[in-house]
Order: sequence, then structure tokens, then C-alpha cells
Amino acid sequence: MSVATQKKSTTPTSSGAGMKFVAGASNYIDERTSISGAVKFLGRKIFPDHWSFMLGEIALYSFVVILLSGTFLTFFYDPSMVEVHYDGSYVPLKGIHMSAAYSSTLNITFDIRGGLLMRQVHHWAALLFVAAIGLHMLRVFFTGAFRKPREINWVIGFVLFILAMAEGFTGYSLPDDLLSGNGLRIIDGMIKAIPGIGTWISFLLFGGEFPGTDVIPRLYVLHIMLLPALVIALIAIHMVLLIINKHTQFAGPGRTNDNVVGSPILPVFAAKAGGFFFLVFGIIMLIASLFTINPIWNYGPYDPSPVSAGTQPDWYIGFADGMLRLIPSGWEFVANGYTWSLNLLVPIVVLMLFIIIVMIYPFIEAWVTGDKREHHIAERPRNQPTRTAIGAAGVTFYAVLWAGAASDLVATHFRTTIEGVILTLQILLIVGPIAAFWMAKKIALALQRKDRELVLHGYESSRIVRLPGGEYREIHTPLNEFEQWKLVSFDEYEPAQLRPNARGKITVGARMRASVSRFYFEDRIAPVVSKELESQKH
Repeated sequence: MSVATQKKSTTPTSSGAGMKFVAGASNYIDERTSISGAVKFLGRKIFPDHWSFMLGEIALYSFVVILLSGTFLTFFYDPSMVEVHYDGSYVPLKGIHMSAAYSSTLNITFDIRGGLLMRQVHHWAALLFVAAIGLHMLRVFFTGAFRKPREINWVIGFVLFILAMAEGFTGYSLPDDLLSGNGLRIIDGMIKAIPGIGTWISFLLFGGEFPGTDVIPRLYVLHIMLLPALVIALIAIHMVLLIINKHTQFAGPGRTNDNVVGSPILPVFAAKAGGFFFLVFGIIMLIASLFTINPIWNYGPYDPSPVSAGTQPDWYIGFADGMLRLIPSGWEFVANGYTWSLNLLVPIVVLMLFIIIVMIYPFIEAWVTGDKREHHIAERPRNQPTRTAIGAAGVTFYAVLWAGAASDLVATHFRTTIEGVILTLQILLIVGPIAAFWMAKKIALALQRKDRELVLHGYESSRIVRLPGGEYREIHTPLNEFEQWKLVSFDEYEPAQLRPNARGKITVGARMRASVSRFYFEDRIAPVVSKELESQKH
């Protein structure tokens, strides 16, 4: 053996040294953090692969894009209401008096390389963030994924939805342009309508009489510090509870409350999630590159005098603006030295009640059903017709309010009167949810009857045979075991019976629960039981 060969065999390679360094660093970190236990736990954690679960991932990845693009914007944005003369690149506004906030936003748009792209990425990601949370919560609601042990996680998710809207509104107001100024004026009017404390709250927010001197700096602090901190904390709690409570999954072979079928987090799900993040990021960048949003240079700086038609807030605030437009005018009276503006107080109360009912709905349904079991299998919406109908009514109520925010655009585009549009939407606001509830429940019950028929008789095969007695009969194709199990394996709830308590009394709460329980389950369709299947086979 040559000397060169001996030296080659005894000298450590660079790759070997690198592996030793990585191993040493890993041991150093693990000895001080015990992180290997967490990695092993995550490696065993299974996540289901159904496409609807990606809605929550889209919300998370959109928030990451918001943080990245927002960090870039904070380097150049000046949250000041000091009046300056604009001397930037946008010629139509040169020499115009405006706030430093609006001037810096114009500079980001026209003078900072990549500034317009980052502004639009930030705005589109914010819209997608709120939309993904909303759709994710609808999926959770209609499939019953909020049931025990996930009631708290539902509340956390709903608070995240509210915080996301607050984040969007505060960020939407920061440019101090005409459109955002009009939105702030609406908020100021709603706050001042609260008797007794409204004026004080307005002064606290705006730093004096509207438009104040400190509203932009205070909104800026909320937008980049307080609200993001709350959102990050709640996302962390939401993810921890998701791991502790186990993920829900749709019915399928081998899927039970105790067994989740899917991919482990490490390495399969992590690799998929990483690719999906870059896909979401890429789509947001593509949309921001091709479609203009919030062109503040067209609106100009805020001035209280000009208010034009066609000024709508971002879509997620539309329901509040629509409620204000649909409330009849003239609902005002004076009492105890205060002017009570019901046309502003009623929307506030109605929207607050709507938000609170949605937030506590899991506890309401648990009280109605009396079900204290844990549930990890997502339900088909048709198998809970009343819940599905309530969800359809709520979505319709929200949609009509949403349409109300665009009442002026509807009137101008369809060449009709604004009074006619408002009156139509006012009627739909009452009639629409009732009609949606009735139709959704009837459709769900009809689908249940169809499932029952399929289980008992199978699919129509279009093959007709003649029996020895001369009778003609169509041959039905029976369902396989999985299809049959999917259609019959759901919980059947019965109306609660009205019974006296231990003292022999029937309380008001018991009467109320029995009445609501009848409302929920009186028209139920019972699933096919094994005896019916056996008799049908024979």
C-alpha cells in the first residue's frame, strides 16, 4: 500500500467532520432543551389529508406572508399626522397638503423599489387571511368539529376571526387617504352614538375632536404591536389544543374516535406543508403583481367634505356597513339629557348579539343535546339538518348585510333607485334567513331519506327482470360495506324528555331545554338499524 493511500484512508473527510459537528451541536441543544422528545412526539402525530383541512393552513400561511410584507413596509412608513407638502414622483399630487402618513405611503408606492408590490402583497394576504379563517370556521361548524373537546378551540378561532378583522381595519386606515378617512368617520359616529361614554371613547381613540391629531399613530401601535401579538398568541394556543385534542377526520375505513388515518407530521406532512406554503405565497405574489387593490393615489388625502358613491370598505367589514345602511332613518329620541340614536345603537346591539351567539354556539348545542362524549369524526351536514339550517340562515343574514354595503353600486349598475334597493334588502334581511332555514332543513331531510333508501335498496341498475309469476322488477345494485357504513353510522339524537328534578319540580330551564330540543330533533330521520338490513336481505 502506498503512502498516498495510507494518508487517504486515515485522514477524515470534510463530510465526516461536518456530520460530527452537526451531531455535536444536536447533542448540545438536546441536553439543554430535551427537544428530541418533542421531535419524537411530532413524528408520531398523524394529520388527516382531506382537502378541506387546508383552509386552516391557508390562513396560517397568509398570516406569515402578512408578517413578512408588513415588516418591509414598517421600514418606510411614517405614522404621523403632521401636515407636509408632497414632493414625490406622483405628479398629480405634487404640492398638495397632506399628512406625513399619506405622503410616506405614496413614497412607498412610487419611490421605493418593490414598494407597490409589497403593499399589494400585504393587502391581498390580509384579505385571504380573513377569508380562509371564515371558510375554515364554516367547515368546522357544518361538520360539527366544534363539539367536545374542541369548544374552547372554536371560541379561540372565532376570536382570531374578530382580531383578523380588527387588524385589517386598522391597517386599511393607516394610509390616511379619502377612503380610509370616510371609514374612520363612520366608526367615530358609531362610537359617539353610545350614550354617556361614547364621546370619551372617541376622544381617547382620535386624540380630540374628529379627525383628531393622534388617530394614525394609535392605530399604528394597535396594528403592528398589540393585535399581532394577540393573534400570534392565540394561533399558538390554537395549534397546541389541536395537537392535544387530536384532529377531526371524515368517516372512512379504519377511522374512529381513537384512530386517526393520515400522514405523520415528520417528515411527510411537514414536506407537504412546506410545499403548500410556497404555493400560497406564490399565488399571493401573482395576484399582487397582476391586480391593483386600494389605489390610494386616485382617492387623494383625507378631506371631510368630499364623499362619493362607490366607496366601500374591505369585504369583511361590509356586514357592519350594510347594517348601518339598512336600518330605517329617524329612529332617534331624547331622554335623560342624551340623544338616543337607535339607527346606530340597534346595529351595534344586533351585531354584538350575532357575534356572541356564533361564539357560544357549541355550548348551546351541547346543552340542547346533553351529549358529553368526545367526538373526533366529522359529521355530514345532512345528518344534522337543524344545525345545517341554522348555519344557512346565518350565512344568508351575513350575505344580505354584505349586499347592503354595496347598495349604491347595485343601484347605479342596474339603473334602479337606491330606495328600491334598500327596501328590497330590508325585506330580505328578515325573510331571507327564514327561507334559507326552511329550505336547508328540507333539503337535508330529503337527502337523509335518499340515503336511507340507498342503504335498504341499493342503486338503480336500469336492469329489469321478469319473475316467474309474471311480475317485472328492477334489479338494484347493493352498496358495499364502506358505503353502507358511511350512510348509517351517525348519531341519532332524540328530543329531551320533560322530567321533574330531584325535588319533584319542573324548572323553567328544563322546560326551555325540552322546547329547544324538540325544535332541533323533532323531524329527525332515524338511521337504518341492523334488523332492517337483515330483513331487507331476506
